[in-house]
Amino acid sequence: MSNQTEAETDLVARAETIASFEHQHTLLSRIQHALHSNPALVPLIVLVASVLVFGALLGTKFFSSFAMTLILQQVAIVGIVGAAQSLVILTAGIDLSVGAIMVLSSVIMGQFTFRLGLPPAVAVACGLAIGTLIGFINGWLIARIKLPPFIVTLGMWQIALASNFLYSGNETIRAQDIEANAPLLQFFGQSFSFGGAVFTYGVIFFILLVLALAYVLRHTAWGRHVYAVGDDPEAAELSGVNTRRILISVYALSGLICAFAGWVLIGRIGSVSPTSGQSANIESITAVVIGGISLFGGRGSILGMFFGALIVGVFSLGLRLLGADAQWTYLLIGALIIGAVAVDQWIRKVSA
Repeated sequence: MSNQTEAETDLVARAETIASFEHQHTLLSRIQHALHSNPALVPLIVLVASVLVFGALLGTKFFSSFAMTLILQQVAIVGIVGAAQSLVILTAGIDLSVGAIMVLSSVIMGQFTFRLGLPPAVAVACGLAIGTLIGFINGWLIARIKLPPFIVTLGMWQIALASNFLYSGNETIRAQDIEANAPLLQFFGQSFSFGGAVFTYGVIFFILLVLALAYVLRHTAWGRHVYAVGDDPEAAELSGVNTRRILISVYALSGLICAFAGWVLIGRIGSVSPTSGQSANIESITAVVIGGISLFGGRGSILGMFFGALIVGVFSLGLRLLGADAQWTYLLIGALIIGAVAVDQWIRKVSA
């Protein structure tokens, strides 16, 4: 009887230990599930914290309508290109040609207007079509020929960049000429005031693009298929998803968005320059990674990329207002990139 009591006591103790372990595991799982279900949560927390820190250090100098809208204007182009990059990375790919597509599209719009004499609206349409075509070619080579996205887009980056300089002759179309003869090209640079803040149409386009893509990715079959292809392409194919069509459409849409970024770029700088926007590739990937979109595909949020781009803008402006060396911006952004990847790996490890 005594031995039975001891055995029962031992079983109860083990059960309590297991229950305690399961409770701890459940708590960790809740954190993981929250981050997994709301991928924009981490960058949002970082964004709010950075705004509060710089606000405390700078006061009204930072907390002003001018400063807030200036951040949006500075990150609009990177954010638009980041939206294109986000779509590709969600499919577990990468697009190193986004910056070159953006610049080439802007050059096409300018040169077709001033060299070929086409109406600005037609030139803009041609630039958008060229960007979409390049994206389509990327997608076709990746989906049909089964070439690695890194290699395809690296090659396309070189081709688009060379085409840009060869066609433009490294010629910059001046802002004065555009303003006098083709103001449509500068449309996204036009601004308006609202509640004491100044917004450009480029900023409005950026915000609307993010909201539209967020809705499409979350509430449409195409959006769910994008996530499915990025998470497990073989399983997606077995469940009836046309993975090739999804990949081609993603890269084509990415090219179109980058072409729009080229149009916004003209409005932002006022001129058409073949040397502008050369760092867009790295900056867009930075916004995507800090925004919590997994480089392994299948997980992330376009809103996270939006917050990631704003984080870069907040750090850049805040440190500049503090009079800090520009290198501190790169140092802190680099730390954020590594931290974001570490968090992503942690979420994956807990999920396993």
